[in-house]
Amino acid sequence: MSNVAVEAARFIAGHAREPITLSDVADHVGYSPFHLARAFERAHGQPPGKFLAAHRFQRAKRLLLETDERVSDICCEVGFSSVGTFTRRFTADIGLSPVQFRRLPDLLSDAPPRPVMTGETGAGGTVTGAVHLAPDALLALGGEAAIYVGLFPQRAPRGVPVVGALLDELGCFALTGIAAGTYWLLATAFSARAEHTEQLVPGWNVVGGSPAPVRIGPGRPPEDREITLRVVPPWSAPVLVALPPLASPIAQDRRRQPVAAGLP
Repeated sequence: MSNVAVEAARFIAGHAREPITLSDVADHVGYSPFHLARAFERAHGQPPGKFLAAHRFQRAKRLLLETDERVSDICCEVGFSSVGTFTRRFTADIGLSPVQFRRLPDLLSDAPPRPVMTGETGAGGTVTGAVHLAPDALLALGGEAAIYVGLFPQRAPRGVPVVGALLDELGCFALTGIAAGTYWLLATAFSARAEHTEQLVPGWNVVGGSPAPVRIGPGRPPEDREITLRVVPPWSAPVLVALPPLASPIAQDRRRQPVAAGLP
C-alpha cells in the first residue's frame, strides 16, 4: 500500500468529524484530487468519499447504542446535512436502518448469535476454506472469537453479504448456493465474551480477506481459500455490516420486515 494512500486514510479518519473535501485531502498529501482518488481506491478498495462515510457511520453506530440522541441530531453530529441521505446510506452500508440498529442489543439478548450460514441455498457455486487468527488478533480478542466470513460484491464489507457464516471454534467454512459472479471473501472477528453492544461496534478492527477475488461460474471448480485475521490500525476502514443479527434467527427474520411495521 502506498505511503500516500496510507497518509490520506489517516488524514480522513482523523478529520472525519469535520466538513472535509477531497481537495482538502489531496492538498494534505500533495496530490491532485484525480490522482489521489485513483490511488486511494486501488489501495483501500473504495473511494475516499465512501471511506470518510464509513468512519462517520461507525461513530453514528456508537451514538445510536450509547446515547438517546435523536437520529436527526446524530445525522448532523457525524457530518451529514440531510436525514434522508444519512438514513438511506446508513441502511445500505449497515444492512439496517438507524432505528432498527438501535434496537439490536435487546433483540440479540433474546436470540444470541450462534454458528450458522446465511444466504441463498440450492444450486450454485461453492467456496470452502478456513479462517485463522494471528497472534495479535488472539490477544486483542481475549482468546475467544466469534468469526464471521462472507462474500461481498465489492472489496469493502458493506451491506448484507451475498452469503456468509458465523463459524464455530474450528474456523472452517463452506459457503454454498452462490450465484455466478465475482466476489470478495472477507472476514472479521469479535470477542465471543463481549457484550452485544461491543460486538456491534467493536473496539478493535480484526479483519482479513482473500487477496484475489473469488469467481463463480458454470463449470468452475469450487474455490478454496485460507484467511488470516489481524488487528489493523484504527484509521483503517471499519467493518460496517451489522453481523450478529445475521446469525440470530429472530433478528434475521425481523430485519426483513418493513420499517413501517415498527420492528427492529
